[in-house]
Amino acid sequence: AALGLYFPRKEYLENVYIDEPAGMPLLRIHALRDSHEEEAHFHLCQNLIISRARSHENNWFQIREKTGLLYLSKSLDREDFNMLSVGNWMPLSKVMLYVFLSSHPFQEKECDSATRTTVFLSLINATAPACSSLTARQLCFTEMDLSFHIKENKPPGTFHQLQLPSVHHLCQNLSISYKLLAAEGVPFRYNENTTSVRVTQRLDREERERYELIAKCTVREGFREMQVEVPFLVNVLDEDDSPPFLPNGTDTADAVVEFNRKEGTVLSTLTVYDADTTPIYPLESSRKKYTGAIITDDPWISETFRVEHIFDEIHFSPNGSQVRGTRHEY
Repeated sequence: AALGLYFPRKEYLENVYIDEPAGMPLLRIHALRDSHEEEAHFHLCQNLIISRARSHENNWFQIREKTGLLYLSKSLDREDFNMLSVGNWMPLSKVMLYVFLSSHPFQEKECDSATRTTVFLSLINATAPACSSLTARQLCFTEMDLSFHIKENKPPGTFHQLQLPSVHHLCQNLSISYKLLAAEGVPFRYNENTTSVRVTQRLDREERERYELIAKCTVREGFREMQVEVPFLVNVLDEDDSPPFLPNGTDTADAVVEFNRKEGTVLSTLTVYDADTTPIYPLESSRKKYTGAIITDDPWISETFRVEHIFDEIHFSPNGSQVRGTRHEY
């Protein structure tokens, strides 16, 4: 595909306080590749979408094209806040930014690329709280769930950074360290120097559809130590790469018709399994994927008999982990 790069998250959330300095890093956005040659370029479209569907030119936020670091390019003062909030009585205003992804440097105004993710910024009508007043949870993790989607059969790559850029920037007298707790042999690695997490090999959804890890954070301040753990989930997205299979190897079934059968009598059945996909909605698209036919030259048979197709979701258990698939019955 021409646009193989993709975001491992559909959306990002972050808080922005009044009077934080220009240059302040807010959050890091990652992209994963479809093929080894690709290089990710990030781009912000120059409009903020404010609640109630108004939009405003973005004068405050920028993204580094090569690294995906979103930062404040201009301090947000009270006047800006009042302009961007629906009224200055609100304690916070939510604005939305779109980040676009391309495998080549962005040309001017190129904001219709299909690959984009949404950043929700909560603008808070107060200055940033002192580091000492924040809980370990706030110092370690944002309000986002640590939940990611990685496509199967794609090259390895970094898809998340545990350290919060804004906290790292503001709270330099605190020591904050992380660990990724996982079973032996899972295909994810945590790098202590960069606090980034990468997928180390191509994944196969038909082998395993979901990984449940735990991110553990330790905050040290003088002699005080606090720890907090949160779930870290990776869902593997399907690619249509496994052929359907027949439980007993045959793709035809004979039907013997006895005299005086009532209309609606089932004469013969054939089952097909597909470990690759789960029933797609709308259902018609699942139906079109496989068709059943009666093989005959006799028009009377074609008019008198019909093949019905029903399908439902089932679970396969390779290596003891549950993977969803579909059973088609004709």
